[in-house]
Amino acid sequence: MKKTINRRDFFKLAGLGGVVFASGLGNLSSAANKAGREGNAYDDFYFVQLSDMHWGFEGPPNPDAKGTLKKAVTAVNSLELQPDFIVFTGDLTHTTDDPKERRKRMAEFRDIVSELKVKDIRFLPGEHDASLDRGEAYQEFFGKTHYTFDHKGVHFIVLDNVSDPGAIIGEEQLQWLAADLKQLPNDAKIVVFTHRPLFDLYPQWDWATRDGAKAVELLMPHPNVTVFYGHIHQEHHHMTGHISHHAAKSLIFPLPIAGSQPKRAPLPWDPAQPYKGLGFRRVEAEVKKAEYAITEFPLSKG
Repeated sequence: MKKTINRRDFFKLAGLGGVVFASGLGNLSSAANKAGREGNAYDDFYFVQLSDMHWGFEGPPNPDAKGTLKKAVTAVNSLELQPDFIVFTGDLTHTTDDPKERRKRMAEFRDIVSELKVKDIRFLPGEHDASLDRGEAYQEFFGKTHYTFDHKGVHFIVLDNVSDPGAIIGEEQLQWLAADLKQLPNDAKIVVFTHRPLFDLYPQWDWATRDGAKAVELLMPHPNVTVFYGHIHQEHHHMTGHISHHAAKSLIFPLPIAGSQPKRAPLPWDPAQPYKGLGFRRVEAEVKKAEYAITEFPLSKG
């Protein structure tokens, strides 16, 4: 079904969650206003990013661990206009040393997200899914750990910076990235999905990719690059030169601000505000200008 978002629809959608951030590349609400003034509709698209579900986790930081992912599926399905596609940016499941249990969790996760109305779903692994077996079980359920796809004029690149337990992308994948970028025009609209940040956010807490700078260096010649990632369980925005990087909230428990406490321990569950700090985001793309507007949705408005 063709998904055309006109100005009225845009503001109706924005009213659900509130646009809280527009990337450094621009603001789609301005485009919507312009389209409205000119009496035109704009035919762009949006996708939904969900991250760090940790299916299989149990503990006080989320006493509703078995219900939260299903709640998120319901929330996405209730969006008035469904996204073009959905991306899960890693840690689909929580780490377990038992290979049989690992696969059981992946099967359960896959079955739950199959209830999403949108069937174009893109996955990438987190270290909880892939670091113990270099992505072997993950690939059985979700396919390749790094790949590309194109959608309405935007080139999407999925990078795997978790299957190597050393938190690296690796030379082989970097060469693959270089070859992929080489075939693109310099002004191509590029979106990169990763699990870990590609920059050194806080290496003491494993919030970095050891060779991430090499990937950023390969991307730098292209003026229209945006990176979306997970891993740190909170909304965060950062620029490396002209490249913007945006971390998404978690769907299991929030983590503290980098360096704000001695250990990277989950923030405690607040019974007065259940699901506080959990959520997902919508990313609207204006293809012609390579602009993105990010809207953060809480998992619960309560």
